Amino acid sequence: MRTKIVLSSCLMAAGLAFGGVVIVPTAAMAATVWVQTAPPPLREEAVPAPRRGYVWTPGYWAWNGHSHVWHSGVWVKERRGYVYTQPTWVEHDGRWEFRRGAWARGDADHDGVPNGVDRRPNNPNRN
Repeated sequence: MRTKIVLSSCLMAAGLAFGGVVIVPTAAMAATVWVQTAPPPLREEAVPAPRRGYVWTPGYWAWNGHSHVWHSGVWVKERRGYVYTQPTWVEHDGRWEFRRGAWARGDADHDGVPNGVDRRPNNPNRN
């Protein structure tokens, strides 16, 4: 256990020494990216006309290890019963955390039943 703590501390110190970036492993082994530099303002993008069966995911700033880089918006295949949350940067005590975009089960009528298993997912008058 002590070896893991020392190793984690060394890795975090090395990350701070090389550009102020810390990548923290989580239980799911997905990396969380922390940087000291705030992302630039989002760019304005023209949203194309809707495409059947697809969802437009807007552009966002990502971190390449040295600086922020822009990723333009793209069309992604729709996942019925799910809602896409776009990537965002969140500031915590002067550091910035990158939260990746993800699909989550939607609940269009806010009845507590995810759309994927709801027989009437868009009924606003449901009890």
